Amino acid sequence: MGFEGRKKGKYVGVEKFVKKMKEIQEEVKAALKKAQDDMRKYANRKRSDIDEYKVGDLVMLSTKDLKYQMVGRRTEKLTERFVGPYKIKEIVSLNAIKLELPSIVRIHLVVNVSRIHRYVGQVERQKKEQPALVIIEGEEEWEVERILNK
Repeated sequence: MGFEGRKKGKYVGVEKFVKKMKEIQEEVKAALKKAQDDMRKYANRKRSDIDEYKVGDLVMLSTKDLKYQMVGRRTEKLTERFVGPYKIKEIVSLNAIKLELPSIVRIHLVVNVSRIHRYVGQVERQKKEQPALVIIEGEEEWEVERILNK
C-alpha cells in the first residue's frame, strides 16, 4: 500500500481532445475573419474619400439645417438644396471648416464637411449674363427687348 505517482506516458484521449480543440479554434478564426471582411466590405460601400479643401475655395452650403431660416420662402419641396457659393475662411480640422457667411445666415460659421460641396462654376454657354443697365432720365433701368405675353 504505497503511494503511486502519475503514469509517465502519453494520454491518447487528451491528445485527441487537444487536437480537436485546435481544429475548432482554427475554424472559428476563419469564420470570424470572413465575417469581419464581409462587414468591412458592406460598411465601406457608401463611404468615399474626403475632399481636401483649401482656404479661399468656394463651396455650396446645404440647406438641410437651414429650414427654420427659410420659413418665408417657397415650399420645402421647391427650396434650393444648396446655397452659396461661400468662401472658406479657415480649415479647423479634417471634418470642420469655417466659412465667410453673410450676416443674414444665422448659423455658426464652423460647419461640418458633410454639409458642404465644392462649388463648380457654370459652363460658359450656361452662364446667366445680366444685360447692361440703361440710364433713362437719370435712373438705371433695363431695356426690354420684347413682351412675350400680351
